[in-house]
Amino acid sequence: MGRGSMSQPNSPIKTRHGERDSTVLADSDATEKRQGRSESSSSATLLEMDMLDEPRKLDYLDLEKQNGDGSRPNDKLGNTRARLTLWMTLNTVATIAIVFTNKAIFDDPSFRKSQVAFATFHLFVTALTLYILSRPFISLFVPSPLRLRLMLPLATTMCLNVIFQNLSLTYSSITFYQIARILFTPMVALINFLFYQKSIPRNAAYTLLPMCLGVFIISYYEPKSTAHPEAEQTSLLSVFLALTSVFIGSVYTVWIASYQRKFEMNGFQLLYNQAPIGGVMLMVLIPWTDKLPVVQEAPANKWMMILISGGLAALINLSQFFIISGAGAVSSTVVGHVKTCAIVALGWMISKRPVTDRSAFGVIVAIASIIV
Repeated sequence: MGRGSMSQPNSPIKTRHGERDSTVLADSDATEKRQGRSESSSSATLLEMDMLDEPRKLDYLDLEKQNGDGSRPNDKLGNTRARLTLWMTLNTVATIAIVFTNKAIFDDPSFRKSQVAFATFHLFVTALTLYILSRPFISLFVPSPLRLRLMLPLATTMCLNVIFQNLSLTYSSITFYQIARILFTPMVALINFLFYQKSIPRNAAYTLLPMCLGVFIISYYEPKSTAHPEAEQTSLLSVFLALTSVFIGSVYTVWIASYQRKFEMNGFQLLYNQAPIGGVMLMVLIPWTDKLPVVQEAPANKWMMILISGGLAALINLSQFFIISGAGAVSSTVVGHVKTCAIVALGWMISKRPVTDRSAFGVIVAIASIIV
């Protein structure tokens, strides 16, 4: 199966990616190079694949060439920065909103046992969003199909990643859920070191230690906390689900990077292949794994929240495309820190825990480790 190609008649370029034989037209290849490639994890975000994105900086030379006079188009650059700021703001708001929306959905007992169905819905929303974005009238990326047997391992891991993230959110406080996700960075570094012989600078490795310490402290004290009788309690099951989610998500992140290098695809091309496969795989499991709520008995506002959650997932995927294409690594890192800090702070406020709670020290250590 081959990459999508532009309609203009150019001489084909023969390429081979892994087990694929494809013919790529020169215009299509140039278009993909301009679009850049990202090594994003999760995230697909609804899958939230923004933890380890390595976006490229905006290429001002391309903008200059578009003017044709060799001058710097300051007005266009200003508009580009304004649009990028808008997409970063939308991505941040949508990411925060989807965590709290999903938490509110899972707090209802009638939806708590519908984890696979909920993940299936999100994957199909993601697939539909990417399909629309790839159409010629939008053409934000060029689809690059892969054989089903090549995608099955990655799609399976993606499904497990989404389900365990939802389970972790269901049975944990929002603060603990988000703090545990900080472990993605050291876990990915460990997997890369053990299985791919990739090391990181010693100073960078030292910065990972406070992250692990902070998560350990909050993991130890959260299940023991009884400071406020109305505060949401995190159990040992919550800790297990959170750590399992981190491990599966880290493996998924490393595999995404491996697939992108092997098949020379960007994150959206890869997710375009995964999402529909994952959706079908999970849909088959629903009758055996889920207890679906009765439509007439479930609160109407929960159904509305589910639709909002799907819309937020689509917005996250769309905004992430522009952030990856236009932002530098520093800007994307700052956006990630803002989202983490905002979710943790709001989650702590909603949990009704006092600041003197012993797990608060773990939160402070973990947050400080990602900012410093």
